[in-house]
Amino acid sequence: MTSLNAADFMKSISADQMLYPELFRAFERVRWDLETDIPWDSFDPGLLSDEQALTIKMNAITEWAALPATEMFLRDNRNDSDFCAFMSVWFYEEQKHSLVLMEYLRRFRPDLLPSEQELHAVRFEFDPAPALETLMLHFCGEIRLNHWYRRAAEWHTEPVIKHIYETIARDEARHGGAYLRYMKKALVTVGDGARSAFAKIGVLMASARRTAQALHPTNLHVNQALFPNDTVQSRLPEPGWLERWLDQQIQFDAEWEKKVVDRILHNLSLLFDRSFESVQELNRFRKEIAASLATSEEVLASRPA
Repeated sequence: MTSLNAADFMKSISADQMLYPELFRAFERVRWDLETDIPWDSFDPGLLSDEQALTIKMNAITEWAALPATEMFLRDNRNDSDFCAFMSVWFYEEQKHSLVLMEYLRRFRPDLLPSEQELHAVRFEFDPAPALETLMLHFCGEIRLNHWYRRAAEWHTEPVIKHIYETIARDEARHGGAYLRYMKKALVTVGDGARSAFAKIGVLMASARRTAQALHPTNLHVNQALFPNDTVQSRLPEPGWLERWLDQQIQFDAEWEKKVVDRILHNLSLLFDRSFESVQELNRFRKEIAASLATSEEVLASRPA
């Protein structure tokens, strides 16, 4: 799922090594152009249904939620200038996803173009949360979104929107690869605290088949004071569209869900240098790390002040 091969990923990362300069250059080399890299002239109006067009609008609004997510990342990672600098790249590309979907609607279905009010509705404050757990949550979210968009590209019949979904799916994979680099760096700087955070969220995000809702950051509650209207999806013009899109339209079934889980487990196997074939194995690792941290805390507590 990443643009980095295993050898590149596993290379040594020192605690003081900034990743932003390298990631910026890597992303610049593969960046696509909104005007020239999208085959706008290939549009076939007979291959776009009203049902399909409406899902494009909902995805455009959902992608706009990168704005409050970036505000959250900058707030909760105030002490990590390297990661906050990378947010400039991530935010640019995520907003570009919203823009290209809206440009498609502007050209071919202007009646469905989101209004500024509809876009602004998904900009609200997220409650503070542990930075490493949030990083892992969004890493898993990029993996899931990559697979959602790949499946959406297969479901759509109109060639231009198929190309767009394939394009932004590749972006989401690269974003996941970049997050993985920052997670690797956190293992160097934080150690078992980072392992505990990543394993905890990994178990949650790889257990979607046991939950009634889609486990993606835009579908999770993030502001207790606004509950239950505190998910990005709940603030869309049609709050229930995501489940319908996944279950009835792009048909993101158990086979596709397994692909998501397998990618999460594969990447955590790389990260922790330990093979995980199932969520249960990852959960056992999580318990081991939790026990190790508890023992360390007991030792520290027993020492004289």
